[in-house]
Amino acid sequence: MSQQAASPLSRRAVLLLPLGAAAVFATGSWLLLGRVRRGADQSLAPASPLIGKHLPTFSLPGQPPSQGFSSADVMKVGRPVLLNFFASWCMPCAQEAPVLRALKQQGVPMWGIAYKDAPTATTEFLQNGGDPYARIARDEQGVAGDAFGLIGVPETFMIDRSGIVRWHWAGGLSEQVVRRLVEPLLQRLE
Repeated sequence: MSQQAASPLSRRAVLLLPLGAAAVFATGSWLLLGRVRRGADQSLAPASPLIGKHLPTFSLPGQPPSQGFSSADVMKVGRPVLLNFFASWCMPCAQEAPVLRALKQQGVPMWGIAYKDAPTATTEFLQNGGDPYARIARDEQGVAGDAFGLIGVPETFMIDRSGIVRWHWAGGLSEQVVRRLVEPLLQRLE
């Protein structure tokens, strides 16, 4: 008799288990989506191990008509530089383009690195979306990207006047991120 009484309860538990798992998954997904929509998705990216260290040594050819640049060139600017890895095939790169152009208009030194992109595709991307960069280098093989520990594009690093990486953002920059994080850091580092 106790076997028969436990049997319907066990069946209900087995039937409700997938429903409970689906509810937990849906709740987690809803919370995550809310964070992403609010711009908190940066917390999902691991912190760059480069923060507080000298930027990696690199020397990259230019995206015509730019002559390219090296890590030594970045340090010669004499003020903080935003170093932005991008690609023509990257949708978030296209979405952040207006924000990057606004930063350029504010006089923020911004240098771009075309990551694993064909030169003609990069040229077309910059012609269509506007070119916010003071200088553009090419990283077709991804060597500099590996040195920076990229997890994807776009990614942006703030380098101070002495060549120390002070900030990193994995993902597209938004107006909120610039207002909340980039502008205060630039003021502090100037």
